[in-house]
Amino acid sequence: MIKEKKKRIVNKLRNKYRLSIYNDDTFEEVWFLRLSRLNVFSIVGTSVLLFIIAITVLIAFTPIREFIPGYPDGNMRRNIINNVYKLDSLEHELEIRDRYFESINTIIRGGTPLSYESSQDTTVRYEEITFDKSEHDSLLRQQIEEEELFNLSILANTSNKTDFSSIHFYPPVKGLVTNSFNPNEYHFGTDIVTASNKVVVATLDGTVTIANWTLETGYVIQIQHDNNLLSVYKHNSELLKKIGNHVTAGEAIAIIGNSGELTSGPHLHFELWHNGTPIDPEDYVAF
Repeated sequence: MIKEKKKRIVNKLRNKYRLSIYNDDTFEEVWFLRLSRLNVFSIVGTSVLLFIIAITVLIAFTPIREFIPGYPDGNMRRNIINNVYKLDSLEHELEIRDRYFESINTIIRGGTPLSYESSQDTTVRYEEITFDKSEHDSLLRQQIEEEELFNLSILANTSNKTDFSSIHFYPPVKGLVTNSFNPNEYHFGTDIVTASNKVVVATLDGTVTIANWTLETGYVIQIQHDNNLLSVYKHNSELLKKIGNHVTAGEAIAIIGNSGELTSGPHLHFELWHNGTPIDPEDYVAF
């Protein structure tokens, strides 16, 4: 019984039906279509599937999806991303503020504040890292090495000071030196603590070659001077000059701050370089 019933159902699905259109005046057959139930189900099912796929593609890859209730539009997504960046920056600034307050409390109690730079992991010996010259940049490396643009051999003759007696260096800021030049600890400059929002000035006439923000040292400005001298000012809260600007000695170039990860409070990290070699700023500048 069940087999006969299934057979009748299959036969019904396969039975052909003719859909004809006749001329009402002449009864002439104008158009006809032969279909079965199975054909109708197949055509309707395929059409519905293609329609669903088309709608899905339109929603997924076109701005039509923004018309869906609850779906964020372009402005909302940009605001979400900006809020994530701001939240991350706020968390970082709160960490810096907490370290700053902790250092103040330590000083009030008569202790020595922990230097953030010295608290970093020193297990990695960077001087033991070696780099192999690739075939593509070997000529460029050779040219730079011959010109000694980035010669960091600062320990060779550190006892002999470079003679700049004819040059007057303006102090970038007036304040208290908290960390002096110490190349053995990879500290190539002098840290000067002064009042907040103090103006940082150029130590000599020159041209700004770098004026940007870095993760470790915050807002940094670098000035190229005559006699192959280079001055660097780090951890600023705001830069007043742009790359390519010409500045004169004593001209304001930045506002002292507490930016960057390698800082424990508002101060200026000041560096002097001559012929690609760092020199002690305290030998030439009276802070």
